[in-house]
Amino acid sequence: MAIQELKSHKNFGGKTQFWEHESSTTKTKMKFSTFTPSKEVKGAVIWLSGLTCTDENFITKAGAQAHLEEQGLMVLCPDTSPRGLNLPQEHDSYDFGSGAGFYVDAVTDGYKDHYLMFSYVANELHQILQTEFNVPANKISIMGHSMGGHGALILGLRHPEKFRSISAFAPIANPMLAPWGQKAFAGYLGSDQSKWKTYDATELVKSGSKHPHQILIDQGAKDEFYEKKQLLPENFESACREKNQAVQVNLREGYDHSYYFIATFIESHIKHHAAALK
Repeated sequence: MAIQELKSHKNFGGKTQFWEHESSTTKTKMKFSTFTPSKEVKGAVIWLSGLTCTDENFITKAGAQAHLEEQGLMVLCPDTSPRGLNLPQEHDSYDFGSGAGFYVDAVTDGYKDHYLMFSYVANELHQILQTEFNVPANKISIMGHSMGGHGALILGLRHPEKFRSISAFAPIANPMLAPWGQKAFAGYLGSDQSKWKTYDATELVKSGSKHPHQILIDQGAKDEFYEKKQLLPENFESACREKNQAVQVNLREGYDHSYYFIATFIESHIKHHAAALK
């Protein structure tokens, strides 16, 4: 599982680095970025980005490094899909295929051989943090934005033993009822909607999945995708209240879907994950 460093920058005392490795899960080369603080690493957070993003968006735009350095936390940011393939419809639209892996394990022809992002994050990256960066298995958390917020919620809810805490910015929280989710799930998972439910955070909570720590969500009230009912955090919050899953949903007046919004509130999310380690 050798990883190759592509570039490194000293940053707030720590290091921002970019990596590549041959993935045994996706059977392609995969890239990820990291920030490692200068002080002792107390734990790590995996960040999952949204549609069209790569491993570089969060690490360059979110302004997280100073807060990670302060809390002694590492972050690892994977790419959003396998690359270098030419599967049917893979490059036809921004919300399916390349850059849009949706953090599911595909079962449809072609995609099932490579688009296994759920397993890639839950197993391969989780292991890389332990073996390559010496992070204890019980000190790894997860967070993300939009499609990546969806990924963080489902990975954390399905694997509470692997992910110490969960947070999300503007997550696609009920993808079975959102156009983005319906398109992706049909393409990756086929027509059997019972499979879709295992990758829908709202449905997971309804069916009894639970995390021991409070889940933190921030949502911009002026987010165009929130207004278009692509995100549906209210459905997730309602399911959590019904099933006694601790959740904090902050509706932020005037904020949109961008990294300007993420950068504004990233400190509170990093503190959320740091507190879960105590």
